[in-house]
Amino acid sequence: MSERISREELVKIYNIEITFFDELVDSGLLSIQTENEIRYLMYEDLPVFERFTNWHYDLEINLPGLEVIHDMLHKMEDLKRKNRELMNKLSGISSQYEDI
Repeated sequence: MSERISREELVKIYNIEITFFDELVDSGLLSIQTENEIRYLMYEDLPVFERFTNWHYDLEINLPGLEVIHDMLHKMEDLKRKNRELMNKLSGISSQYEDI
């Protein structure tokens, strides 16, 4: 079984409001597992949770702002991936013409 931490433990450790955690889950920004009515966050998702927590509490970014930032970062990563693919294709095409 993968390592996980309960919502209640996160609230205590990070000194956050439980409603903030629930809002992240309800908005789809965090994925959780539920077992025996206890909500768990997987350890692999802790960096994402910490980023949202820092943005919200340190930079005072509200939930809609977190959603926008999250969406924009995903779009940027997708564009980077597509750019790499296109550059690889272009490199392959240009090397074919060099062989002629």
